[in-house]
Amino acid sequence: MSKYKIVTLIGSTKFKDDFIKVKEQLTLQGFIVLSLGVFSQYDNIKLSEDQLNMLADIQNKKIEMADEIFVINKNGYIGDSTKTEIEFAKSLGKKINYLE
Repeated sequence: MSKYKIVTLIGSTKFKDDFIKVKEQLTLQGFIVLSLGVFSQYDNIKLSEDQLNMLADIQNKKIEMADEIFVINKNGYIGDSTKTEIEFAKSLGKKINYLE
């Protein structure tokens, strides 16, 4: 077993700057950090339904791989997709931490 825990970041794609900050902080604390690959809301990227489904599936795989989850809930915001991901993480017994 690795001495480095894996943490997956989840949250709205509009919080790109916060994802980057938290990723840096957790990496410097010794975590292996899995983050989002696309920040569609922040970068104003239009995604097809197939792409959205694929990205959701990839995110679930990252949640499965993680030892724990870190929710980027800036200003207390948790959207529907993030709520679904939190419930999925809970169903797997993952530890969940929150930015706020």
